[in-house]
Amino acid sequence: MIPMKTDSRKVVPGDTFVAIKGHTVDGHDYIEKAIENGATKIVCEKGHYEVETLIVENTKKWLQNYLVENYSQEVNKLKIIGVTGTNGKTTTCFLMYQMLKKLGVKVAYMGTIGFYFEDEVIELPNTTPEILDVYSYMIEALEKGATHFVMEVSSHALDEKRVEGIEFSEVAFTNLTEDHLDYHKTMENYLKCKLLILDQLKSDGVIIVNQDDEYGKFFLQKHYETLGYNGTDYKIIDYEDTEKGTKITFQTKGQTYEIETNLKSKFNVYNYLTCFALVYNLGYTEEEIKKITKDVYPPRGRCETIKVGMSEAVIDYAHTPDAVEKIIDAFTAHKKGRIITIVGCGGDRDPMKRPIMGRIASEKSDYVIFTNDNPRTENPENIMKDILNGVEKENYEVIMDRKEAIKKGLSMLKEKDVLLILGKGHEDYQIIGHTKHHFSDLEEVENYIKEKNS
Repeated sequence: MIPMKTDSRKVVPGDTFVAIKGHTVDGHDYIEKAIENGATKIVCEKGHYEVETLIVENTKKWLQNYLVENYSQEVNKLKIIGVTGTNGKTTTCFLMYQMLKKLGVKVAYMGTIGFYFEDEVIELPNTTPEILDVYSYMIEALEKGATHFVMEVSSHALDEKRVEGIEFSEVAFTNLTEDHLDYHKTMENYLKCKLLILDQLKSDGVIIVNQDDEYGKFFLQKHYETLGYNGTDYKIIDYEDTEKGTKITFQTKGQTYEIETNLKSKFNVYNYLTCFALVYNLGYTEEEIKKITKDVYPPRGRCETIKVGMSEAVIDYAHTPDAVEKIIDAFTAHKKGRIITIVGCGGDRDPMKRPIMGRIASEKSDYVIFTNDNPRTENPENIMKDILNGVEKENYEVIMDRKEAIKKGLSMLKEKDVLLILGKGHEDYQIIGHTKHHFSDLEEVENYIKEKNS
């Protein structure tokens, strides 16, 4: 383990505490607490303390350099696979993590739903956490025998150098759609950040590119392979929804394969095929991959379907215009009843996507219930005004209380209707102000079913 912390609460005797100035918190305010908890060395930008103290100009930069110089050679003993893109990172990575485990590989996963290694699951604050956490989890996995490390790589992480010094054996680009423009300002800047991952691809590494995405052409650098309906290396021929998932027909290396997966909808065809290509490039055969496909499942909160009488509720993390559109389209393609959608937008995040999401939800659904989704420090009423600015149809209502919105949506279900509950997926909290309150879309659905059946 790395005997260094940036969170004073996690300091144990003998640790070095690095005081980082964050967006809302300044680590310098917690130096005394770190010393109280046993820190024997402090790295900071100012001050004098009773333990060994190193004053540097920029603690964040110092930490990045220190980790790269002292630990990058060690972590790069792992075969590291990075997946970047707006949507699909979690599903692709989690599928790959499961597949490699089924193939007998000692593998760890890091991403939106946490850090997974063997029987350990740890919740993470970000898709790609801060650089010290990234290195710490990699070292932990390595020390416990891991040979492979699958991780989601966000644009923020690339821009802020949270994966500095890491060399990727494989990289995948899923897609690029509007998101995080509160941070990046323009799609051009967003793309530039994503492309930074190519600088960290090993000289003999491969990048798997979704050729059907309009931004895919920018990733066709170094050694690449393409997939999609327009892909040349992994060409989608057709897909068919089944009761349990999707049957995918595709061609690769001159052969045609038909594989039945446990994943629903067209966008998961891309996620599965990306995973397939990544595993195949690690040296496993098509037949080995096909054999274990029946045993891998999407992560929690990703197109998670629950039977509600003769209808169903679907919980999904879709929180971008593109993701919302794709999941509504996926269920509309085979609908036998109505599509009812529950959706909102997060506070303190890209406001430009709100009216777009409002318009898409209203246009594509038979009925919409707009509600709260992590308002954070923003006024929920202002978020809702932004959403409704894009709505042109009269097929909606607003229920700010998410619990009540879910109850209302479930109560509306008639035979063969589908209720899409979007935005939170695996999350089991609602952020109001700076506080996380326990809240789970899945639990609300399960509680409703129990009450109805009691």
